Parts: sequence; structure tokens; C-alpha cells
Amino acid sequence: MTWNELEETCNNCQRCSLGKTRTKTVFGTGNRESVLMFVGEAPGENEDLTGIPFVGRAGQLFDKYLKAVDIPREDVYICNMLKCRPPKNRDPEESEQDVCIEYLREQVRLIRPKMIVCLGRISAMRLIHPDYKITKEHGRWVKKGNFEMTAVYHPSLLLRGNVTYKEQMLEDMKAVAEKYRFYKNS
Repeated sequence: MTWNELEETCNNCQRCSLGKTRTKTVFGTGNRESVLMFVGEAPGENEDLTGIPFVGRAGQLFDKYLKAVDIPREDVYICNMLKCRPPKNRDPEESEQDVCIEYLREQVRLIRPKMIVCLGRISAMRLIHPDYKITKEHGRWVKKGNFEMTAVYHPSLLLRGNVTYKEQMLEDMKAVAEKYRFYKNS
């Protein structure tokens, strides 16, 4: 499948009920040849309105972390497991994840990143292992197939003000940046 075919398929998808409630499909954005891919769980309200992942308050905070570790947003690829917003920003249901995971796999196949960073526990539980504990395992790298994977806190969690989580996120993002520069320059 080509990028255009995949995006058109996502835009026309009605395989779950979210296709009926979305404003826009939130496919993904950024460098389609990047060694680094960030994967969140699902679009929020601002993303649903714009069709661009991580543009609301959580996205603005995420951009600050990228800037703090000197990773230009346009150099990486950012997407979500789900391409449509769940009502009231609820957690994605397993059946919704099952539908959208094929689209994400195709994005990964097309990009062929060296690193995949899960943003939050939901994507980590789906992509790394089902009993992933974000507070205990964040920042730990695992090798899965051709990828190095880790998870960091979801920026929306950090908006709630836990200073310890914010400090841990910065340390995790520094490690992401170090590995990113290694792969980018290899």
C-alpha cells in the first residue's frame, strides 16, 4: 500500500463506530523517512477538529519537550494508534484498537523507523506488552523485531501537574534524543 492509498483508506474507514462520530481522521504528521516515530493512543478534541496529532494542550507540552532535547517536530513522525477520536476522550476500546492497529502497522512498514516511542500507557500496553506499567517501566528500551521501543508519559498526564513525572519525562526524552542522534547519524 502507498501512503496515499493508506491515508485514503483511513479517511474512508467505517469499520468501527468512531468513523461515524469523527470530524476528521487524524492520520499522522511529520517526516515519513524518520528513524523516530512517536505513537500516542487516540486523537483528542483539537486533533479531531484539525486532523493533526498532538496540537492541543498536551501537544503543545509535547512540543516543549521536543524543543528541550533539540528534536525538531518536523524531523520525526507522530501518530496515534487510533485515527479517530473516542467520545469524551475516553480510553480506546480494544475492538477499536484491533481495527486501527492494521493502519498503524502499515505506517510502520512504510516508515521503517529504528525507534518507536509510545506516548502513554495505552499505546505501550498494545505495542510493548499488555501489562505495561508506565510508572515503573517508562524509559526502558526493549528490542522488538527491527525496532527499539520505549514508552514515556503521555503529555496529558503531565498537564495534571505532577512534578516528579515531568522530571522523569525530561530524562526519558533526553535518552530518546541521544538514541535518535545515534540512529540519525548512522
